[in-house]
Amino acid sequence: MPAIPSLGGLRGRGNKNAVPVRPIPVPLSAYVVDCAVYVGGERLPGRWTHTEAIKEVRKRHEGFVWIGLHEPDAQQIQGVADTFGLHELAVEDALEAHQRPKLERYDDTLFLVVKTVRYVEHESPTTANEIVETGELMVFLGRDFVITVRHGNHSGLARLRRELDEDPERLQLGPSAVVHAIADHVVDHYLDVTGRIENDIDVMEAQVFAPRSQVSAEQIYLMKREVLELRRAVMPLATPIQRLAEGYTRLVPDDVRSYFRDVADHLTTVSERVAAFDELLSTLVDATVAKISLQQNTDMRKITSWAAIITVPTMIAGIYGMNFDYLPELHWKFGYPLVITVILAICLLLYRIFRKNGWL
Repeated sequence: MPAIPSLGGLRGRGNKNAVPVRPIPVPLSAYVVDCAVYVGGERLPGRWTHTEAIKEVRKRHEGFVWIGLHEPDAQQIQGVADTFGLHELAVEDALEAHQRPKLERYDDTLFLVVKTVRYVEHESPTTANEIVETGELMVFLGRDFVITVRHGNHSGLARLRRELDEDPERLQLGPSAVVHAIADHVVDHYLDVTGRIENDIDVMEAQVFAPRSQVSAEQIYLMKREVLELRRAVMPLATPIQRLAEGYTRLVPDDVRSYFRDVADHLTTVSERVAAFDELLSTLVDATVAKISLQQNTDMRKITSWAAIITVPTMIAGIYGMNFDYLPELHWKFGYPLVITVILAICLLLYRIFRKNGWL
């Protein structure tokens, strides 16, 4: 049988005929969670690309497009940006996570950034390393489109989209109604998370003031850090929601502004809760430090009391342990019982005094 030539030479760097491998671009559909056309509050059947969807809406001169993207890269989102005329600065912010909640206007497009939160399940708040997980949701609002860009693996909008599909009267208000639904959905999650964190803080508070508590100031500080993470998501969102409720742009009609006022009220409730959590945890830190100091003082009192009691037999034994011939009661047959009796009497007296004063 003839020998099979080796393939090693074809894999070497010196092969001039080797074809360079180019990265295969991932299609936009891999990042599109959903793309739908809504006319008269009803979702049109069929599957749409973003180009086909906006052409259909503008051909009809009514309705809007809702596109959901999940963590697209620059190449993927650029096609959407070119089709819908999105501003390059807003697109850059949508690509990069860790944005602060804000509302910006670029020509005829609004760009809204909100922080999403998720409560991380755990056995005990005193042993958990993470309680709140955050993500981000960017929303582009135009005259006839809504584009959502989601970062993170939680707070998906599939359930919200299904609920809106079953509420055509709400969708008839236009794309701003979708933005309101998203904001309301996010703030409702804030309420749920703050309610569960409140339960955790109640448990931690009970453990701090319980006898023989094992809760340390470090554990409370970790909880305080999680509340701070939640505060960074909640507090900055108040201004954007308030601006949408007060007629910041014509893209939000009067019928929808009243709904944003309701979201603003709920957000105020969340903000007050988070501020109260922060103050309560600061108080718990102070109480824990004070409790530790009190425990240390109690321990020092006990040590001092026992040291004073032990000093009595040590001192008497030291005196009678000196090598002198002429010591009182040295040669008396009742000397030893008398010394032992005196030692026990003085020690018992000191014990009762310290016990009465709460040192033992």
